[in-house]
Amino acid sequence: MKKKKKGPPRGRRKIIIPACKHFTGYKPCFPSTTCLDDCANPNPIGKKILIVNLEAMGNILVTTTLLPAIKRKYPESSVVWITLPNAYHLLDHNPYVDKVFLWKPESWLQLNAMKFDVVMNVDKSVPACAFTMTLNAKKKLGYGLNQNGVIVPLNKEAEYNYRLGLDDHMKFHVNQKSNSQLLTEAMGLSYQRDEYILNLTSEELDFCTQTKRELDFPIASENGRSRRTIVGFNTGCSLLYPNKKMTIDQHVILIEELSKREHLRLVLLGGPEDTDRNAEIERQVGDKVINTATTEGIRRGICYENMCDVIISGDSFGMHAAIALKKFVIVWFGVSCPQEIDLFDRGVKLIPEGLECSPCWKRECPYNLECIQMIDLQRIVQEVDRYSLALKSQSTEIGR
Repeated sequence: MKKKKKGPPRGRRKIIIPACKHFTGYKPCFPSTTCLDDCANPNPIGKKILIVNLEAMGNILVTTTLLPAIKRKYPESSVVWITLPNAYHLLDHNPYVDKVFLWKPESWLQLNAMKFDVVMNVDKSVPACAFTMTLNAKKKLGYGLNQNGVIVPLNKEAEYNYRLGLDDHMKFHVNQKSNSQLLTEAMGLSYQRDEYILNLTSEELDFCTQTKRELDFPIASENGRSRRTIVGFNTGCSLLYPNKKMTIDQHVILIEELSKREHLRLVLLGGPEDTDRNAEIERQVGDKVINTATTEGIRRGICYENMCDVIISGDSFGMHAAIALKKFVIVWFGVSCPQEIDLFDRGVKLIPEGLECSPCWKRECPYNLECIQMIDLQRIVQEVDRYSLALKSQSTEIGR
């Protein structure tokens, strides 16, 4: 005689785990509710998507252009992201991202225990590619490692961007696609020129407004005072490619010239690595420029940029933050590829003409940084004048 299988004790039902974004399995999502039997606010998980993105902070902002395209393809979905600690807060308050994981062993364990519908690894780096290969996913897009430990494309759409990294002529002279387009297409998504996503909180916006007042940056039509154009100098760049930045002397020349215009306010911007550099610029020009704090964290640095109307920068994180904040950007190129940067019709690119060695993506220059010496400072002044005049006209119209 066959023995009957034992079922759950009488009066106790089998637990059904809700597929809801709010549910953690640790405690009720909302007070005085019983999640297993009566979900107070169901939010379906839908397709589970993981973005692996460990590269530079500017690259993190570029990758946010994927998010609207992901939601177009997977309207009901949950997007999680794993990144490095220095970039973690760039994703704060992003409405498209459900959870951000820090790159650390605890996160690796948790993500390896999960099952994803899609993993998108946007980084061509060994750690990101190796990690991607350990994940449980129905589909993996972007880049991974083969059995020889070599970085390889994981899907056909990623092959074009993969080739760019291996062919300097193709990357420097043939390709005309921006990084955001290359990335979107590599992940098999529809490219619609979606913009960066970087949201400030109401507290951060209040900080910007208050700081403007404290530094005597009148707001349009406030107390009948004319509007000043705030010009920010992003003076530094990543330590990985130190030759993307202007010289201190070039910054001093620009500040001396622009400070002659009473309707402008000039501001120094940067991160911890730019502290000494900005102090030296301030020492040379005195009160013609305001030196903002460089050691208050990434979000405060973004707030200082947000106060500005115009950002003058090399191809750096500061440039990407300015693009995300929808500022007018005047950016020079030398080491990197100008066609890969989309300013979204809000800015000007200064490109060295007739210089055969640019772009090069070299960390050390054998030619005495000709591309930096060729930066057209007078053109920068002209573009600031042109844009500030346009702002003044807008302010006059608003005041009528």
